Amino acid sequence: MDSFQSYLKTFKYTVLLIVIFLFPLFFLPVTQEFFGTNKMYLLALGSLLLLAASTVELVVTKKLIWKKGAFDNSVLLFIVAVALSILISSPNKIQALLNPQFGFVSLFSLAVLYVYLSRSEDSAKKVVSMVFGISTLLFSLVSIAFFFQPFAKIKLPALYQFLTNASFNTMGTRFDAVIFLGFTSVFFLSQFLSRSVKKYMPLCATILVSSIVALGLSIYGNVKEGGFVFPPFTQSWYAAVEVLKNPLTALFGVGVDNYASMFTRIKDLAYNQSKLWQISSFNFARSTFLHVFTEAGLFGVVSFILLSLLGVKTAGKKELGGFSMRHNPLILSTLYVILVLLFFPPSLNTLFLLFFMLSLVSIATSQEKSEGYSFSLEKLIPTYISIIVVLVLFVGGSVYFLGRSYAAEYYFKRALDGYVNNNVNELYDNIQKSILINPYNEQVRTNFSQANILIANNIASKVNQPVAGEAQTEKKTELTEQERQIITQAIQAAIAEAKAVATLNPQKAANWENLASVYRNVITVAEGADSWTVSAYERAIVADPQNPAYRLQLGGVYYMLGNFDGALKLFEQSVGTKPDWANSHYNLAWTAYRKQSYERAASEMQTVLTLIDPKANKKDYEQAQKDLEEFKKKLPKETETPATGEAGEQELSLPTPPAEEISPKIELPKGASPEAN
Repeated sequence: MDSFQSYLKTFKYTVLLIVIFLFPLFFLPVTQEFFGTNKMYLLALGSLLLLAASTVELVVTKKLIWKKGAFDNSVLLFIVAVALSILISSPNKIQALLNPQFGFVSLFSLAVLYVYLSRSEDSAKKVVSMVFGISTLLFSLVSIAFFFQPFAKIKLPALYQFLTNASFNTMGTRFDAVIFLGFTSVFFLSQFLSRSVKKYMPLCATILVSSIVALGLSIYGNVKEGGFVFPPFTQSWYAAVEVLKNPLTALFGVGVDNYASMFTRIKDLAYNQSKLWQISSFNFARSTFLHVFTEAGLFGVVSFILLSLLGVKTAGKKELGGFSMRHNPLILSTLYVILVLLFFPPSLNTLFLLFFMLSLVSIATSQEKSEGYSFSLEKLIPTYISIIVVLVLFVGGSVYFLGRSYAAEYYFKRALDGYVNNNVNELYDNIQKSILINPYNEQVRTNFSQANILIANNIASKVNQPVAGEAQTEKKTELTEQERQIITQAIQAAIAEAKAVATLNPQKAANWENLASVYRNVITVAEGADSWTVSAYERAIVADPQNPAYRLQLGGVYYMLGNFDGALKLFEQSVGTKPDWANSHYNLAWTAYRKQSYERAASEMQTVLTLIDPKANKKDYEQAQKDLEEFKKKLPKETETPATGEAGEQELSLPTPPAEEISPKIELPKGASPEAN
């Protein structure tokens, strides 16, 4: 019995070391996103192995053993807060569970790893630190090597093209690499100065130097590429405050994986004047604390603040060396993580560092505690069996659920490969498999809707192609019955998928915009698509009221349909939300011209010229000049000449039909409308 328990203890300790070692390095190019997704599943696998081992131990010993850690209550409170946010507020609960950066699976897995790691013996702290250090050393060396692009001139298979990217690192983004390398630099500097790992001082020094070099190169590479893009602090603060206006969201937030819906709701006109205006939404707040506040409400942010403050307070205890880096190798690293959470968006990598530090601090303080509690279940057979059944069902169910979701990610990646290889069958078959396995992934279903539209438009475009063997002036005017059937099926599938995405989360403006774009693409081939397009765009505008692009697009639909009054109103609103956008003024000018308001048309076109840099956008500037000359022919002789331009990149365009005209149009079922259930 004792030898078996010893074996299980060794097994659990080994699992912890493997996960800690692999986390900074682990990625797989078999999913659509190589890094965060696979790190989340690595953590989940590690936590399930630990729980499975504990289940086996319980079966054998018939004892419940619990040793209290320093942060157990705070971690439990935070996990419960996130779970309640998903249960009560998240529209798409499955996607909220599987969000790699701030989803329940990630946080629960980290919490499980914390529980097991924090129960390790004090001697394990040095081993854990060095295992983490070796992983860090390898990560730093990989980052340094890829900065110099070793594969830039080597022709690699499509699957490995990512290795030619100078910013490649096993963390994922350069931002994650900088944050991680900053942490490791602080962590091993503290270890080195405090001499807490005397046996490993040369290794510690090597890790420290490599981390600093890799950090410097990563920062330099990022500055060279233009810097990181973060949501503004002001908008993040407005989003957090907005949740307080409703009692339910005040307590539980808007729901995990739903920050984007709040951001579009509170986005103001000042944001439209910033350089970020073309990014219609962000999925994360600028600060992790503000993100938790917005998505998990007061319950979530209070528990997260308590956890962070307790972490700093415990790490700074006098018996650990206080707040002196010279005597306490843990305090500065803990403070670093908390500051990163305060000033930067949430990520799985940062949260891993938080729980890693909480575990090390807990190990350092656990020696003052009792050895734990042991409760025998030998005489409580019903309770014993119930606990075993619950644990087996939880571990088994989790393995099944996560296995299916990972398979869906795998098939989605294969579908994208099919698109890159121009293999329609591979694209279609694999994306269908992905949706069948996990129908709650909004990105997959959005891509499938667009793929179906692409297929329908490609076939419909044959209407205006020359018929083989005939004069070039002869055009094909009719589709075969089989082609009409394929187009009908593709359009119905596109609409069904786009509607499904909007149903999964009707609060996200982007989901309604995708549905509107699907309808817009079939206006010329499907009956009723015009009114459905308008309806879907209106829903997108309600969800994102300050977005000038949605109003421009809806105005373009009205313009294309010949409803110039409706188009004029929408283009005016687009100008109102972003007065310095040349394309809004350009469309407004042409709409005024169509309504025979020639003076206004000329005035708006003059404004267009003031908003275009003639050197940077010569083609657009010359087009606007040409159009203005055309407008001036309708004006009295005393009309003013245009001013010269001075600003930014522009792209002038008038609305055009999205696809070829088909006659007669395809009739779709009433259920294809956005309002249909």
